[in-house]
Amino acid sequence: MSAQPASQQPAPLCAAFYDRPVLEVARDLVGCVVSHGAASGVIVETEAYHDSEPACHAFVGLTARTRTLFGPPGIAYVYRSYGIHALLNAVCEREGVGAAVLIRALEPLGGVELMRARRRTDQRRQLCSGPGKLTQALGIELDENGTPLTGHGPVAIAPAPAAWRDVELVAGTRIGISKAIELPWRFCAAGSRHVSRPWPAAAARTAS
Repeated sequence: MSAQPASQQPAPLCAAFYDRPVLEVARDLVGCVVSHGAASGVIVETEAYHDSEPACHAFVGLTARTRTLFGPPGIAYVYRSYGIHALLNAVCEREGVGAAVLIRALEPLGGVELMRARRRTDQRRQLCSGPGKLTQALGIELDENGTPLTGHGPVAIAPAPAAWRDVELVAGTRIGISKAIELPWRFCAAGSRHVSRPWPAAAARTAS
């Protein structure tokens, strides 16, 4: 699958798109386009998190760190993972509920040479095949935390191009979860070679 050039992307998704159950948003974000400056990519993998389960940062309640998660739908929650990688999340559901979708992987679209320079690799499949890789490739940092994804901030998410609107999804368990009974809240584009490892079993079969 391929997407249209970044210059032809439609207006970003509005806040109402995110003001829904986090699992719905996580599924519907697959195929949408994330952009930051000249770099962009099609979302091929997401994970959902909700304050009702211990794997979510918001499970502990309102703190200085989690305040963004309890904010209005349609803003970015960006945090540092293991002191190294900035991870990009889209805040969902009504204000006061701690829920977000982690953007786990992209298929590079625009600004690929810039991505290669930032990631220091020429391997296209290694540019955005993981949540830390994609933020490095797009140049997203902690300064983007709390900014709108709806077109009024540095990071924007636009609707899926025509070729991606009916993408088949594969669901699986989230990666690296140790604080909760695992849930099938990871969603991947079937057949995409840009999904992060390990691939869900069904995705591995379609991408092989």
